[in-house]
Amino acid sequence: MQKPNAQLVDALQRLAGDGLEDMTCDETLSREFRDRAISDIVRSDPPAWSVLPPEQGSQLPALLRGYTGKDLTSIPWRRKLPGLREHIIERSPDVEASLLWARPGRALPNHGHNGLELTLVIEGEFHDHRGNFTQGDISVADETLDHRPIVGDSGPCVCFSVLFAPIALSGSPIQLMGDMIGL
Repeated sequence: MQKPNAQLVDALQRLAGDGLEDMTCDETLSREFRDRAISDIVRSDPPAWSVLPPEQGSQLPALLRGYTGKDLTSIPWRRKLPGLREHIIERSPDVEASLLWARPGRALPNHGHNGLELTLVIEGEFHDHRGNFTQGDISVADETLDHRPIVGDSGPCVCFSVLFAPIALSGSPIQLMGDMIGL
């Protein structure tokens, strides 16, 4: 996990811990509730997506395979730009979850963010001015970030991306035209 992401996770965990410490509950009620909750969890059946059989050579983590209902070999990709494909998994007014595939060396359009974007690298790598993101890394982008991700030359990059607001293209008109024709 990249250092800024680890720092965010630590801060959120501290915040949650502070919230728990501030809670006032009758100690007996708390123990009863805890014991009942643990018992319910232990007795309950696991969710369906957690018991998918492992797929030989699967590139998608089991949770994502359960979420998409497919593996990378059967994703119905749609061309978004030359060298960039997308598969939208879920779209609502507040969030969009999708898989992205980009060819080696492909520079994505320069863009900023109108809200939070979380991107998990499934295979391959990309880099921007913040550093290199490889398999298993999570890129966290918000309104303060304007960047131009570039896929590494070693192979295609596949990412799982969750957008909480649309991106805002920010490159020059000439750069945007080059992006549209795949330069």
